[in-house]
Amino acid sequence: MVISLVNQELQVTGKIDYDNAEQYYQQGLALIQKQQLSMVVNLAQLQQGSTLALAVLVRWLRQTPQAQGLHFKAVPDKMMKIIQACHLQDDLHLI
Repeated sequence: MVISLVNQELQVTGKIDYDNAEQYYQQGLALIQKQQLSMVVNLAQLQQGSTLALAVLVRWLRQTPQAQGLHFKAVPDKMMKIIQACHLQDDLHLI
Protein backbone atom coordinates (compact mmCIF):
# COMPACT_ATOMS: atom_id res chain seq x y z
CA MET A 1 0.00 0.00 0.00
CA VAL A 2 1.49 3.27 -1.11
CA ILE A 3 -0.04 6.69 -1.50
CA SER A 4 2.32 9.52 -2.31
CA LEU A 5 2.13 13.12 -3.42
CA VAL A 6 4.16 13.75 -6.59
CA ASN A 7 3.91 17.07 -8.48
CA GLN A 8 0.53 17.92 -6.92
CA GLU A 9 -0.80 14.47 -7.88
CA LEU A 10 -1.91 11.91 -5.35
CA GLN A 11 -0.43 8.63 -6.66
CA VAL A 12 -2.39 5.55 -5.55
CA THR A 13 -0.44 2.29 -5.86
CA GLY A 14 -1.34 -1.30 -5.01
CA LYS A 15 -4.64 -3.00 -4.33
CA ILE A 16 -7.39 -1.69 -2.07
CA ASP A 17 -9.13 -4.55 -0.27
CA TYR A 18 -11.16 -5.10 2.89
CA ASP A 19 -8.02 -5.50 5.02
CA ASN A 20 -6.45 -2.19 4.04
CA ALA A 21 -9.25 0.09 2.79
CA GLU A 22 -9.36 2.16 5.98
CA GLN A 23 -5.57 2.58 5.90
CA TYR A 24 -5.74 3.78 2.29
CA TYR A 25 -8.50 6.20 3.25
CA GLN A 26 -6.65 7.63 6.25
CA GLN A 27 -3.31 7.93 4.44
CA GLY A 28 -4.89 9.62 1.42
CA LEU A 29 -7.04 11.88 3.58
CA ALA A 30 -3.97 13.14 5.47
CA LEU A 31 -2.33 14.15 2.18
CA ILE A 32 -5.52 15.68 0.77
CA GLN A 33 -6.09 17.79 3.87
CA LYS A 34 -2.58 19.30 3.59
CA GLN A 35 -3.37 20.71 0.14
CA GLN A 36 -5.05 24.06 -0.36
CA LEU A 37 -5.94 23.59 -4.03
CA SER A 38 -7.78 20.92 -5.91
CA MET A 39 -5.63 17.95 -6.75
CA VAL A 40 -5.42 15.12 -9.24
CA VAL A 41 -5.70 11.54 -8.02
CA ASN A 42 -3.67 9.34 -10.37
CA LEU A 43 -4.93 5.75 -10.40
CA ALA A 44 -2.52 4.42 -13.06
CA GLN A 45 -0.77 2.16 -10.53
CA LEU A 46 -3.94 0.93 -8.81
CA GLN A 47 -4.02 -2.84 -9.28
CA GLN A 48 -7.77 -3.33 -9.25
CA GLY A 49 -10.69 -0.97 -9.71
CA SER A 50 -13.22 -2.48 -7.35
CA THR A 51 -16.34 -1.02 -5.78
CA LEU A 52 -14.42 -0.91 -2.49
CA ALA A 53 -11.67 1.20 -4.10
CA LEU A 54 -14.34 3.48 -5.55
CA ALA A 55 -15.87 3.87 -2.09
CA VAL A 56 -12.51 5.08 -0.74
CA LEU A 57 -12.27 7.65 -3.56
CA VAL A 58 -15.80 8.91 -2.88
CA ARG A 59 -15.00 9.24 0.84
CA TRP A 60 -11.93 11.35 -0.04
CA LEU A 61 -14.01 13.51 -2.35
CA ARG A 62 -16.55 14.19 0.40
CA GLN A 63 -13.76 15.70 2.51
CA THR A 64 -12.95 18.40 -0.05
CA PRO A 65 -14.68 21.81 -0.38
CA GLN A 66 -18.12 21.37 -1.97
CA ALA A 67 -17.03 17.75 -2.72
CA GLN A 68 -15.23 19.05 -5.82
CA GLY A 69 -11.58 19.21 -4.80
CA LEU A 70 -10.39 16.06 -6.58
CA HIS A 71 -9.96 15.10 -10.22
CA PHE A 72 -9.42 11.45 -11.10
CA LYS A 73 -6.93 10.36 -13.76
CA ALA A 74 -6.11 6.96 -15.31
CA VAL A 75 -9.20 5.26 -13.86
CA PRO A 76 -8.99 1.45 -14.33
CA ASP A 77 -11.47 0.00 -16.86
CA LYS A 78 -13.43 -2.03 -14.32
CA MET A 79 -13.82 0.99 -12.05
CA MET A 80 -14.87 3.15 -15.02
CA LYS A 81 -17.66 0.68 -15.82
CA ILE A 82 -18.86 0.83 -12.21
CA ILE A 83 -18.76 4.65 -12.31
CA GLN A 84 -20.76 4.73 -15.54
CA ALA A 85 -23.28 2.17 -14.30
CA CYS A 86 -23.87 4.32 -11.21
CA HIS A 87 -23.92 7.57 -13.24
CA LEU A 88 -21.09 9.03 -11.14
CA GLN A 89 -18.90 10.31 -13.97
CA ASP A 90 -20.06 13.92 -13.49
CA ASP A 91 -19.60 13.83 -9.72
CA LEU A 92 -16.09 12.40 -9.88
CA HIS A 93 -14.49 14.90 -12.31
CA LEU A 94 -12.69 12.37 -14.53
CA ILE A 95 -9.75 13.45 -16.67
